[in-house]
Amino acid sequence: MQVLRRKLLQKLSFNQTSRGCTYSTMKEVVDVGQPTATSHPQLLKEGEITPCITIDEYTLRRKRLLELLPNKSLAIIAAAPVKMMTDVVPYTFRQDADYLYITGCQQPGGVAVIGHDCGLCMFMPEPSPHDVTWQGQIAGVDAALDTFKADKAFPINKLHKILPDMIKNSSKLYHNVKTALPSYMDLEAFQKASSCGQVLDLSICTHELRWIKSQAEIKLMRDAASIACQALLQTMLFSKTSPDEGKLSAKIEFECKMRGAQRMAFNPVVGGGANGSVIHYSRNDQKVKEGDLVLMDVGCELHGYVSDLTRTWPPCGSFSPAQVGRSVQFDSRDKQGMCEALQTWYQHSPYT
Repeated sequence: MQVLRRKLLQKLSFNQTSRGCTYSTMKEVVDVGQPTATSHPQLLKEGEITPCITIDEYTLRRKRLLELLPNKSLAIIAAAPVKMMTDVVPYTFRQDADYLYITGCQQPGGVAVIGHDCGLCMFMPEPSPHDVTWQGQIAGVDAALDTFKADKAFPINKLHKILPDMIKNSSKLYHNVKTALPSYMDLEAFQKASSCGQVLDLSICTHELRWIKSQAEIKLMRDAASIACQALLQTMLFSKTSPDEGKLSAKIEFECKMRGAQRMAFNPVVGGGANGSVIHYSRNDQKVKEGDLVLMDVGCELHGYVSDLTRTWPPCGSFSPAQVGRSVQFDSRDKQGMCEALQTWYQHSPYT
Protein backbone atom coordinates (compact mmCIF):
# COMPACT_ATOMS: atom_id res chain seq x y z
CA MET A 1 0.00 0.00 0.00
CA GLN A 2 2.84 2.41 0.84
CA VAL A 3 4.56 1.66 -2.48
CA LEU A 4 1.32 2.34 -4.40
CA ARG A 5 0.78 5.58 -2.48
CA ARG A 6 4.35 6.73 -3.19
CA LYS A 7 4.00 6.02 -6.91
CA LEU A 8 0.70 7.91 -7.04
CA LEU A 9 2.25 10.95 -5.35
CA GLN A 10 5.15 10.83 -7.80
CA LYS A 11 2.73 10.98 -10.71
CA LEU A 12 0.74 13.87 -9.24
CA SER A 13 3.72 15.90 -8.04
CA PHE A 14 5.94 18.20 -10.01
CA ASN A 15 9.43 17.89 -8.62
CA GLN A 16 12.16 20.37 -9.31
CA THR A 17 15.72 19.83 -8.16
CA SER A 18 17.74 22.95 -7.43
CA ARG A 19 20.97 23.35 -5.41
CA GLY A 20 20.67 19.79 -4.16
CA CYS A 21 17.10 20.28 -2.80
CA THR A 22 13.82 18.83 -4.06
CA TYR A 23 10.69 20.95 -4.21
CA SER A 24 7.12 19.79 -4.87
CA THR A 25 3.95 21.67 -5.74
CA MET A 26 1.95 18.85 -4.13
CA LYS A 27 0.73 19.51 -0.56
CA GLU A 28 -0.58 16.47 1.24
CA VAL A 29 -3.95 17.08 2.87
CA VAL A 30 -4.44 15.41 6.23
CA ASP A 31 -7.90 13.90 6.68
CA VAL A 32 -9.17 14.48 10.24
CA GLY A 33 -12.63 13.07 9.64
CA GLN A 34 -14.35 16.44 9.07
CA PRO A 35 -13.87 19.51 6.86
CA THR A 36 -10.89 21.76 7.49
CA ALA A 37 -9.63 24.89 5.74
CA THR A 38 -7.08 22.73 3.91
CA SER A 39 -9.38 19.92 2.82
CA HIS A 40 -12.49 22.06 2.19
CA PRO A 41 -11.43 25.62 1.30
CA GLN A 42 -14.90 26.17 -0.18
CA LEU A 43 -16.38 25.81 3.34
CA LEU A 44 -13.77 27.11 5.77
CA LYS A 45 -11.27 29.92 5.86
CA GLU A 46 -7.85 29.70 7.46
CA GLY A 47 -8.18 29.95 11.22
CA GLU A 48 -11.67 28.41 11.36
CA ILE A 49 -12.39 25.10 13.12
CA THR A 50 -15.95 24.90 11.77
CA PRO A 51 -17.48 27.10 9.06
CA CYS A 52 -17.52 30.77 10.19
CA ILE A 53 -16.37 29.90 13.75
CA THR A 54 -12.69 30.64 14.36
CA ILE A 55 -10.14 29.13 16.71
CA ASP A 56 -10.25 32.36 18.74
CA GLU A 57 -14.01 32.07 19.18
CA TYR A 58 -13.78 28.47 20.40
CA THR A 59 -11.01 29.54 22.80
CA LEU A 60 -13.24 32.33 24.10
CA ARG A 61 -16.13 29.91 24.62
CA ARG A 62 -13.94 27.65 26.74
CA LYS A 63 -12.69 30.63 28.75
CA ARG A 64 -16.24 31.85 29.37
CA LEU A 65 -17.35 28.37 30.47
CA LEU A 66 -14.50 28.21 32.99
CA GLU A 67 -15.55 31.63 34.30
CA LEU A 68 -19.03 30.21 35.03
CA LEU A 69 -17.67 27.12 36.79
CA PRO A 70 -16.68 27.33 40.48
CA ASN A 71 -12.98 27.29 41.29
CA LYS A 72 -11.34 23.83 41.10
CA SER A 73 -14.42 22.35 39.40
CA LEU A 74 -14.37 19.98 36.43
CA ALA A 75 -16.76 19.55 33.49
CA ILE A 76 -17.14 16.35 31.45
CA ILE A 77 -18.83 16.52 28.03
CA ALA A 78 -19.25 13.36 25.94
CA ALA A 79 -19.91 13.34 22.22
CA ALA A 80 -23.32 12.22 20.99
CA PRO A 81 -23.73 8.46 20.56
CA VAL A 82 -24.16 6.81 17.19
CA LYS A 83 -27.81 5.81 16.78
CA MET A 84 -28.69 2.76 14.72
CA MET A 85 -31.50 2.48 12.18
CA THR A 86 -31.00 -1.30 11.90
CA ASP A 87 -28.47 -3.72 13.36
CA VAL A 88 -25.84 -2.65 10.83
CA VAL A 89 -27.06 0.66 9.41
CA PRO A 90 -26.53 3.85 11.46
CA TYR A 91 -28.57 7.01 11.22
CA THR A 92 -26.73 10.06 9.90
CA PHE A 93 -24.67 11.30 12.83
CA ARG A 94 -25.44 14.65 14.45
CA GLN A 95 -23.16 15.96 17.15
CA ASP A 96 -24.38 16.95 20.61
CA ALA A 97 -24.79 20.75 20.63
CA ASP A 98 -22.78 21.35 23.84
CA TYR A 99 -19.87 19.11 22.80
CA LEU A 100 -19.73 20.83 19.39
CA TYR A 101 -20.01 24.29 20.96
CA ILE A 102 -16.96 23.72 23.18
CA THR A 103 -14.72 21.50 21.02
CA GLY A 104 -15.68 22.03 17.36
CA CYS A 105 -15.46 18.26 16.85
CA GLN A 106 -18.28 16.90 14.68
CA GLN A 107 -17.49 13.22 15.23
CA PRO A 108 -18.58 10.52 17.70
CA GLY A 109 -16.55 8.63 20.25
CA GLY A 110 -14.84 11.44 22.17
CA VAL A 111 -15.03 12.77 25.72
CA ALA A 112 -13.96 16.33 26.53
CA VAL A 113 -12.91 17.41 30.03
CA ILE A 114 -12.47 21.07 30.88
CA GLY A 115 -11.17 22.51 34.12
CA HIS A 116 -9.22 25.42 35.57
CA ASP A 117 -6.06 23.32 36.01
CA CYS A 118 -6.13 21.15 32.89
CA GLY A 119 -7.74 23.50 30.36
CA LEU A 120 -9.42 21.51 27.58
CA CYS A 121 -8.44 17.85 27.68
CA MET A 122 -9.86 15.59 24.96
CA PHE A 123 -10.03 11.81 25.07
CA MET A 124 -10.23 10.65 21.45
CA PRO A 125 -11.20 7.38 19.77
CA GLU A 126 -8.58 5.17 18.13
CA PRO A 127 -10.08 3.73 14.95
CA SER A 128 -9.00 0.30 13.79
CA PRO A 129 -8.12 -0.37 10.11
CA HIS A 130 -11.53 -2.02 9.85
CA ASP A 131 -13.24 1.16 11.11
CA VAL A 132 -11.33 3.33 8.64
CA THR A 133 -12.20 1.00 5.76
CA TRP A 134 -15.92 1.16 6.51
CA GLN A 135 -16.35 4.67 7.92
CA GLY A 136 -13.33 6.69 6.80
CA GLN A 137 -10.84 8.59 8.92
CA ILE A 138 -11.75 9.65 12.45
CA ALA A 139 -10.15 12.45 14.43
CA GLY A 140 -7.68 11.17 17.00
CA VAL A 141 -5.19 12.59 19.48
CA ASP A 142 -3.23 14.54 16.85
CA ALA A 143 -6.39 16.18 15.50
CA ALA A 144 -7.45 17.11 19.04
CA LEU A 145 -4.21 19.05 19.51
CA ASP A 146 -3.65 20.41 16.00
CA THR A 147 -7.19 20.98 14.69
CA PHE A 148 -9.37 21.50 17.79
CA LYS A 149 -6.55 23.17 19.77
CA ALA A 150 -7.01 21.15 22.95
CA ASP A 151 -4.50 21.76 25.73
CA LYS A 152 -4.09 18.02 26.31
CA ALA A 153 -5.23 14.91 24.45
CA PHE A 154 -5.18 11.18 25.17
CA PRO A 155 -6.56 8.01 23.56
CA ILE A 156 -10.01 7.14 24.90
CA ASN A 157 -8.64 3.88 26.33
CA LYS A 158 -6.59 5.95 28.79
CA LEU A 159 -9.67 7.63 30.26
CA HIS A 160 -10.10 5.17 33.14
CA LYS A 161 -6.48 5.79 34.22
CA ILE A 162 -6.32 9.59 33.89
CA LEU A 163 -9.83 10.87 34.66
CA PRO A 164 -10.17 9.48 38.23
CA ASP A 165 -7.29 11.66 39.53
CA MET A 166 -8.77 14.69 37.78
CA ILE A 167 -12.12 14.02 39.47
CA LYS A 168 -10.52 13.50 42.91
CA ASN A 169 -8.74 16.86 42.66
CA SER A 170 -11.94 18.75 41.80
CA SER A 171 -14.35 20.40 44.24
CA LYS A 172 -17.42 20.18 41.98
CA LEU A 173 -18.15 17.93 39.03
CA TYR A 174 -20.37 18.84 36.07
CA HIS A 175 -21.32 16.63 33.14
CA ASN A 176 -23.62 16.58 30.14
CA VAL A 177 -26.52 14.43 31.37
CA LYS A 178 -27.91 13.88 27.86
CA THR A 179 -24.78 12.13 26.58
CA ALA A 180 -23.52 10.61 29.85
CA LEU A 181 -21.49 7.44 29.35
CA PRO A 182 -20.87 4.42 31.61
CA SER A 183 -17.17 4.69 30.70
CA TYR A 184 -16.81 7.58 33.15
CA MET A 185 -20.00 7.30 35.25
CA ASP A 186 -18.96 3.83 36.45
CA LEU A 187 -15.61 5.11 37.71
CA GLU A 188 -15.29 4.87 41.47
CA ALA A 189 -14.25 8.53 41.70
CA PHE A 190 -17.37 9.63 39.81
CA GLN A 191 -19.63 7.40 41.93
CA LYS A 192 -18.14 8.82 45.11
CA ALA A 193 -18.61 12.42 43.94
CA SER A 194 -22.19 11.63 42.94
CA SER A 195 -23.02 10.09 46.32
CA CYS A 196 -21.73 13.26 48.01
CA GLY A 197 -23.97 15.47 45.87
CA GLN A 198 -21.04 16.98 44.00
CA VAL A 199 -22.22 16.08 40.46
CA LEU A 200 -24.33 18.68 38.64
CA ASP A 201 -25.85 19.09 35.17
CA LEU A 202 -23.51 21.11 32.91
CA SER A 203 -26.38 22.38 30.74
CA ILE A 204 -27.05 25.04 33.39
CA CYS A 205 -23.79 26.67 32.28
CA THR A 206 -23.62 25.81 28.58
CA HIS A 207 -27.15 27.03 27.89
CA GLU A 208 -26.35 30.34 29.55
CA LEU A 209 -23.32 30.66 27.27
CA ARG A 210 -25.34 29.86 24.16
CA TRP A 211 -28.01 32.48 24.87
CA ILE A 212 -25.64 35.20 23.66
CA LYS A 213 -24.71 34.80 20.00
CA SER A 214 -21.57 36.11 18.32
CA GLN A 215 -21.67 37.93 15.00
CA ALA A 216 -20.51 34.74 13.27
CA GLU A 217 -23.34 32.76 14.87
CA ILE A 218 -25.90 35.41 13.92
CA LYS A 219 -24.73 35.20 10.31
CA LEU A 220 -25.13 31.43 10.29
CA MET A 221 -28.63 31.75 11.77
CA ARG A 222 -29.61 34.33 9.16
CA ASP A 223 -28.20 32.17 6.38
CA ALA A 224 -30.14 29.16 7.66
CA ALA A 225 -33.34 31.24 7.68
CA SER A 226 -32.62 32.58 4.19
CA ILE A 227 -32.05 29.08 2.80
CA ALA A 228 -35.34 27.84 4.29
CA CYS A 229 -37.25 30.87 2.95
CA GLN A 230 -35.90 30.46 -0.57
CA ALA A 231 -36.57 26.72 -0.48
CA LEU A 232 -40.14 27.26 0.72
CA LEU A 233 -40.86 29.73 -2.08
CA GLN A 234 -39.69 27.18 -4.64
CA THR A 235 -41.83 24.55 -2.93
CA MET A 236 -44.88 26.82 -3.07
CA LEU A 237 -44.40 27.18 -6.82
CA PHE A 238 -43.93 23.43 -7.14
CA SER A 239 -47.15 22.78 -5.21
CA LYS A 240 -49.24 24.22 -8.05
CA THR A 241 -48.43 21.20 -10.21
CA SER A 242 -47.71 18.62 -7.48
CA PRO A 243 -50.17 19.07 -4.58
CA ASP A 244 -48.91 16.02 -2.70
CA GLU A 245 -47.60 16.04 0.89
CA GLY A 246 -44.77 13.57 0.22
CA LYS A 247 -43.57 15.39 -2.89
CA LEU A 248 -43.65 18.76 -1.12
CA SER A 249 -41.62 17.29 1.74
CA ALA A 250 -39.05 15.94 -0.71
CA LYS A 251 -38.97 19.21 -2.64
CA ILE A 252 -38.22 21.41 0.37
CA GLU A 253 -35.43 19.08 1.54
CA PHE A 254 -33.93 19.07 -1.95
CA GLU A 255 -34.03 22.86 -2.22
CA CYS A 256 -32.49 23.33 1.24
CA LYS A 257 -29.62 20.95 0.57
CA MET A 258 -28.98 22.43 -2.87
CA ARG A 259 -28.42 25.76 -1.11
CA GLY A 260 -25.88 24.33 1.34
CA ALA A 261 -27.90 23.02 4.30
CA GLN A 262 -26.59 19.77 5.77
CA ARG A 263 -29.99 18.46 6.85
CA MET A 264 -33.49 19.49 7.82
CA ALA A 265 -33.85 20.93 11.32
CA PHE A 266 -36.66 18.42 11.94
CA ASN A 267 -38.95 16.17 9.93
CA PRO A 268 -41.00 18.52 7.71
CA VAL A 269 -44.63 18.93 8.68
CA VAL A 270 -46.66 18.95 5.46
CA GLY A 271 -50.35 18.80 6.30
CA GLY A 272 -53.06 19.17 3.70
CA GLY A 273 -56.61 19.93 4.82
CA ALA A 274 -57.39 18.53 8.26
CA ASN A 275 -53.84 17.15 8.54
CA GLY A 276 -52.63 20.72 8.99
CA SER A 277 -54.26 20.82 12.43
CA VAL A 278 -52.03 17.99 13.73
CA ILE A 279 -49.19 19.85 15.47
CA HIS A 280 -46.39 17.36 14.75
CA TYR A 281 -47.92 15.67 11.71
CA SER A 282 -45.18 13.62 10.03
CA ARG A 283 -46.85 11.03 7.80
CA ASN A 284 -46.81 13.31 4.74
CA ASP A 285 -48.55 10.63 2.65
CA GLN A 286 -51.72 12.30 1.37
CA LYS A 287 -52.66 14.34 -1.68
CA VAL A 288 -53.91 17.85 -1.06
CA LYS A 289 -57.51 18.04 -2.22
CA GLU A 290 -58.99 20.77 -4.39
CA GLY A 291 -60.03 23.67 -2.18
CA ASP A 292 -57.88 22.62 0.78
CA LEU A 293 -54.97 24.51 2.29
CA VAL A 294 -51.58 22.96 2.99
CA LEU A 295 -49.58 23.88 6.09
CA MET A 296 -45.80 23.46 6.05
CA ASP A 297 -43.73 23.74 9.21
CA VAL A 298 -40.11 23.43 8.09
CA GLY A 299 -36.55 24.44 8.84
CA CYS A 300 -33.01 23.52 7.90
CA GLU A 301 -29.66 23.18 9.64
CA LEU A 302 -26.57 25.02 8.46
CA HIS A 303 -23.31 24.08 10.23
CA GLY A 304 -25.08 23.49 13.53
CA TYR A 305 -27.55 26.42 13.40
CA VAL A 306 -31.20 25.92 12.50
CA SER A 307 -34.19 27.81 11.15
CA ASP A 308 -37.91 27.24 11.66
CA LEU A 309 -40.84 28.74 9.75
CA THR A 310 -44.48 27.93 9.08
CA ARG A 311 -46.68 28.96 6.15
CA THR A 312 -50.16 28.00 4.92
CA TRP A 313 -51.45 28.39 1.35
CA PRO A 314 -53.86 26.85 -1.21
CA PRO A 315 -51.84 24.78 -3.74
CA CYS A 316 -54.82 24.07 -5.99
CA GLY A 317 -56.26 27.56 -6.33
CA SER A 318 -56.74 30.59 -4.14
CA PHE A 319 -57.87 31.43 -0.62
CA SER A 320 -61.61 31.28 -0.10
CA PRO A 321 -63.22 34.04 2.00
CA ALA A 322 -63.70 31.55 4.84
CA GLN A 323 -60.03 30.49 4.72
CA VAL A 324 -58.85 34.08 4.78
CA GLY A 325 -61.09 34.72 7.79
CA ARG A 326 -59.74 31.71 9.68
CA SER A 327 -56.17 32.68 8.86
CA VAL A 328 -56.71 36.15 10.29
CA GLN A 329 -58.39 34.73 13.38
CA PHE A 330 -55.97 31.95 14.26
CA ASP A 331 -52.57 32.98 12.83
CA SER A 332 -51.45 35.90 14.98
CA ARG A 333 -48.04 35.98 13.28
CA ASP A 334 -49.19 36.47 9.68
CA LYS A 335 -52.55 38.23 10.02
CA GLN A 336 -54.41 39.51 6.98
CA GLY A 337 -51.33 41.04 5.36
CA MET A 338 -49.79 37.63 4.67
CA CYS A 339 -53.07 36.30 3.31
CA GLU A 340 -53.41 39.27 0.96
CA ALA A 341 -49.77 39.01 -0.09
CA LEU A 342 -50.13 35.33 -0.94
CA GLN A 343 -53.38 36.01 -2.80
CA THR A 344 -51.64 38.68 -4.88
CA TRP A 345 -48.63 36.42 -5.43
CA TYR A 346 -50.83 33.62 -6.83
CA GLN A 347 -52.71 36.00 -9.08
CA HIS A 348 -49.50 37.23 -10.69
CA SER A 349 -47.50 33.99 -10.58
CA PRO A 350 -46.52 32.59 -14.01
CA TYR A 351 -47.35 29.14 -12.64
CA THR A 352 -51.00 30.02 -11.92
